[in-house]
Amino acid sequence: MCTAATYKTKDFYFGRTLDYEFSYGDEIVVMPRNYPLSFRKAEKPKIQYAMIGMAFVAGKDPLFYDGINEKGLGMAGLNFVGNACYNKPKQDHDNVAQFEFIPWILSQCASVCEARELLSRINILDEAYSEHLPVAQLHWIIADKDEAITVESMSDGLKIYDNPVGVMTNNPPFDQQMFALNNYMNLSPKQPQNFWGIPLNSYSRGMGALGLPGDLSSQSRFVRVAYTKMHSMSGESEMESVSQFFHILGSVDQQRGCCEVEEGKYEITLYTSCCNTEKGIYYYTTYNNHQINAVDMHRENLDGDQIARYPLIQEEQIHFHN
Repeated sequence: MCTAATYKTKDFYFGRTLDYEFSYGDEIVVMPRNYPLSFRKAEKPKIQYAMIGMAFVAGKDPLFYDGINEKGLGMAGLNFVGNACYNKPKQDHDNVAQFEFIPWILSQCASVCEARELLSRINILDEAYSEHLPVAQLHWIIADKDEAITVESMSDGLKIYDNPVGVMTNNPPFDQQMFALNNYMNLSPKQPQNFWGIPLNSYSRGMGALGLPGDLSSQSRFVRVAYTKMHSMSGESEMESVSQFFHILGSVDQQRGCCEVEEGKYEITLYTSCCNTEKGIYYYTTYNNHQINAVDMHRENLDGDQIARYPLIQEEQIHFHN
């Protein structure tokens, strides 16, 4: 499955892991302001911000998994299987297909506040991109430097939750994941204290966060990344911040063989991303390449009308000292 997180030092960072058993051929895509963006049933936005993100390019259309725009807004879609429910077109609504949702928001919203306004009239459609790419069951995190929200389209309507931890995984629905944090309010980075009234001792150094769940379920990953992120400390430089962000999401890295989803098929962390939303830089690592690579959207022609595509560097890059 997947995990998304935010992180703030001097700049604001947004990223995610994508955990799955195979890749569709992911690429980093820069979409400039004049790209001929279109939607199947919604009108073209009057304004169009440039954006950068991870996508599968089907024909000429980038189908975004996550991204940020030039104004500093980030958005990611994560699996929400069994709970996501989309709709048929409705009058007096912005009818946006599930696969159009990320560019719909990022192309015209500069903040979460502006995204909330669009969400007040959105209707997410159960329309597939093609017969070969069926409708994905997702929910979304939208974040800027000031706030984050989670968006879930369910059978009883569209839910918009404030997300005070700036973290999202998969199931259960977000309000239940937040409630589960009550079970871990005692977690501390300090050595545990003895409240038993009998002689018990900490038997080693480094027993902070005792009781933090370590399995790969989405609920446990939510708790683990929320704890890690909210206790993380780093300097404010770009290198320190980016490094720490990858360490935060590294707490839920999935190794091949540890999470079987079908007979002989295992989820792995296909890629981990970290975006500096203020500088427009998309950093990433892949399962077989732990070197941090980057694409800077501002090194592209953002007034152009053609997307720039960067296939991921998949082979391990090792720096030899001798």
